[in-house]
Amino acid sequence: MHSSNHRLRDMEQHHPLLSAGSDVESGSLAAGVMVGGTHTDHTAGNRTLWFIQDSCGMNFWYSLLNGATFNALAVLALASHLRTMLSDPGAVPKGNATKEYMESLQLKPGEVIYKCPKCCSIKPERAHHCSICKRCIRKMDHHCPWVNNCVGEKNQRFFVLFTMYIALISAHALGLSGMHFFTCIKVQWNECSEFSPGVSVLLLIFLCLEAILFLTFTAVMFGTQIHSICNDETEIERLKNEKPTWERRTRWDGMKAVFGGPPSLLWCNPFTGLHLRRLKRLTQARRPGSEFSV
Repeated sequence: MHSSNHRLRDMEQHHPLLSAGSDVESGSLAAGVMVGGTHTDHTAGNRTLWFIQDSCGMNFWYSLLNGATFNALAVLALASHLRTMLSDPGAVPKGNATKEYMESLQLKPGEVIYKCPKCCSIKPERAHHCSICKRCIRKMDHHCPWVNNCVGEKNQRFFVLFTMYIALISAHALGLSGMHFFTCIKVQWNECSEFSPGVSVLLLIFLCLEAILFLTFTAVMFGTQIHSICNDETEIERLKNEKPTWERRTRWDGMKAVFGGPPSLLWCNPFTGLHLRRLKRLTQARRPGSEFSV
């Protein structure tokens, strides 16, 4: 039987790392090569790429990037939701269908105006009465319980941004859940979660289903709104199959009318045109028991 020194010399002659001049201590090498008569390799000789993932390396920047992306989308979605909820959707002045006001309009002979019997207001073209808001809304698309407000002429843009950002957040969360699932499979569910493998699987399935649900719903709502804007037709007009008595805009003219100005990144900014004084006035206008300003 060869001694340990002989075995070490034989290893130096045939081991590819040692022949390449690797700096390995002989004691640790011998311990790693022969344990109980069985050949084991605790070194990184079989690795083609040396890469250590730790909290100060790639994982830190990966977490920082995903955290910044998710929180930025969350802030934009919340701002869009608040702008949709607190903005006047295009309410018609209430109770203005008086004899004095109609005389001041100086209508031409044969000109017809419509009066809403529910809110006693002169009803403009393409305006519809909302039974929840108790007002006539210009270009009313629908009343959304998510924002507790109508979606109309003045706040449709913010509602479109709200559905878009929620869809993007859902897609981002779905992607992260999928990547985490495959990561746990690679490490055999060891050290990938503080929970047991069964609980981790249930949580991932729940997150994926929730993300798919919100992604599908908000993406459909976003597509429906864009389709209505491009066709210059509200959802109520489409459901009632109303024949257009107005001159329809082209697709780009409709988008410009809703989002304002030529195409730019400002279309995606829910903070455009927001001032502190206006925000304070909007907040006061939507206090309990208050109505839209006229």
